[in-house]
Amino acid sequence: MDLMELKDVSYRYRNSGQGVEILKGISCGFGLGKVYGIVGKSGSGKSTALTLMAGLDLPERGDILYEGISTRNMDLNLYRRTKAAVIYQSFQLFPLLTALENVMYPMELNGMKRKEARLQAGEYIRKVGLNEEAFHRFPSRLSGGEQQRIAIARALAMQTKLLLADEPTGNLDSANTGNIMDILTRLAHEDGYCVVIVTHDLGLLDRMDCVLRMKDGLLEACEEAPEGFVI
Repeated sequence: MDLMELKDVSYRYRNSGQGVEILKGISCGFGLGKVYGIVGKSGSGKSTALTLMAGLDLPERGDILYEGISTRNMDLNLYRRTKAAVIYQSFQLFPLLTALENVMYPMELNGMKRKEARLQAGEYIRKVGLNEEAFHRFPSRLSGGEQQRIAIARALAMQTKLLLADEPTGNLDSANTGNIMDILTRLAHEDGYCVVIVTHDLGLLDRMDCVLRMKDGLLEACEEAPEGFVI
């Protein structure tokens, strides 16, 4: 069974009483151990799909299923805290918390004692390739690549297997882009995460196991990496 499934999902934005249908009955599944890329022009619906997967809203029609259960039947606040970890282009770190405190935050929010959260946060930060020198720096004292690593560590701290990334390399240079993609790919292939990336950067597609191409609110194609293809 897929970790997540979009089943005949439609969504309409409403503005001044008028509706614009941005998703038109899309269906697709997302499994563990793979990196998925969602691509398409602005307005194609790719970011809206990620928003619904993150539990920030419900589809107008159809269902978002997590482990077979529709988000319609869940407490969305709890779902966002425990099931759907989102990594943003702009990092979204708390500026007045240190790197370590940023990673501790979701664990403490879910009731973990501070001492245990501190220990686990350190492990997650090391997992994304940073050492203790970064622990006590504020985001403003970290490079863009370091901030995105901390954002990934914070996503891991939610202790879910679903990582949703919205243009995670959009603010990074080519070297840091490669580093971040290395981390996300390793998390999928070695640690069994389901990684879903919305991106405009077609240069990243050779790092994906599956590419979903969207156009005008429709899923135009779903392309699996060729058998034997090394990513």
